[in-house]
Amino acid sequence: MDIATIIGILLGVGLVGTAMVQATVNLSGGILTFVEPASLMIVLGGTIAATAIAFPLAEVLRLVANLKAVFSGEKVKNALILEEIVEMAAVARKGTADLEKSLGDAKTPFFKDGLQMIVDGLAEEDIRYILETRVDNRALREQAEANVFRTMGTMAPAFGMVGTLVGLVAMLYGMAQASSGGGGAGKDPAAALGQAMGLALITTLYGALFANLLFNPIATKLKSRIEKRNISQNMIIEGVVLLKKKKHPLLVREHLNSFLPPKEWKREELT
Repeated sequence: MDIATIIGILLGVGLVGTAMVQATVNLSGGILTFVEPASLMIVLGGTIAATAIAFPLAEVLRLVANLKAVFSGEKVKNALILEEIVEMAAVARKGTADLEKSLGDAKTPFFKDGLQMIVDGLAEEDIRYILETRVDNRALREQAEANVFRTMGTMAPAFGMVGTLVGLVAMLYGMAQASSGGGGAGKDPAAALGQAMGLALITTLYGALFANLLFNPIATKLKSRIEKRNISQNMIIEGVVLLKKKKHPLLVREHLNSFLPPKEWKREELT
């Protein structure tokens, strides 16, 4: 579970909600003043519809899966991957037969694929090309998924403006009817105009909140995860190439330390 994401959402909702409560403390509707189904339909409905038009259906349907990935914690730790590679380096120096017997000990699937290529006798340049191609294409696929949320973050404020225009149109027509005496019997023109203006402003508020508290942060979070995964897999590629060359585990460790922050560097001496 990604605690930072949960804390961020709770903090944002809490602060905005508290401000809403304080702003409506003297109103009869209280916090419910900011609950407007029509505005919600315009912003969310319009955003989802436009996203469905802009992207293939398969990418739109993956929204739920991507949301789950955002809330789940990062399970892959580069320091642990480095240790796994270093341990396997000692086995690789013994020979391909020993490496093949140890394939089942590899915990990271991407690393296991690289080891299998060594066992299969692929050349160093072929191993690097295949693995780098996988990294590039995986990053492109995940970036396309992040772009769905980025697009939703762009469209939500736009549909908030659409709702604002709807409210303003209703307000202007209400003003025209009130001035001509056609506002309807028993109906307060000022109340009708206030309701229309409220619809206009709340819709803009919804668009800004969804974009800046949900859609854009999720897109940024997904982009950050893509970059971290790129670092992990590039480290694995370098490790696999070093294992192919049968480099000493100590040299492998020192080489791969460059992929980690200095405070996580491994310095244990190996025999």
